[in-house]
Amino acid sequence: MPTHRHDHITDSELLDLYAKDSNSDWIGILLERYTLLLLGVCMKYLKNESEARDAVQQVFLKVLTEVGRYRIEYFKSWIYMVAKNHCLMKLRDGNGRHVQDIDDVQLPAPADKTEDLLNDERTYSFLEEAIEELNPEQKQCVTLFYLRKKSYQQIAEMTGFDGMKVKSHIQNGKRNLRLLLEKKLKQRK
Repeated sequence: MPTHRHDHITDSELLDLYAKDSNSDWIGILLERYTLLLLGVCMKYLKNESEARDAVQQVFLKVLTEVGRYRIEYFKSWIYMVAKNHCLMKLRDGNGRHVQDIDDVQLPAPADKTEDLLNDERTYSFLEEAIEELNPEQKQCVTLFYLRKKSYQQIAEMTGFDGMKVKSHIQNGKRNLRLLLEKKLKQRK
């Protein structure tokens, strides 16, 4: 099932469809949606394209076996954490050849890296919270534009807003997101 035919179906709806009929095609659509995110996460941690691609495949398998066991509220966040945890476990595995490659590359200051990773996770969490605080129009347009990679024209067709309204909602939403993120980061320090 090509993903573009199912762009109108939310992640939650796809999970509900899977829960009803156990058709793994629904999970396949979700995995296809987030393949680039997973590859980016795995590259960030593993620093090796071949191993990152292998890790993505392993995460896919893990998702297919685990997805039915949990009530997943936000699939994107969940799969991000599955990928991150998989990579961290791979890095901790002293027997893996990859750990040696990482040691060669990242020998200085692993504690700083840990702090950076924690900050990245916090920022990601804050971003999700901030998106939820936008007004409905801004939230919808920002989500479609930045997370679903839709064009202004596609967003206008999907929402019924004219092109100028779409542009306005995206620009104002982006500004408001920045302000909300700054506020959240200051509050949590």
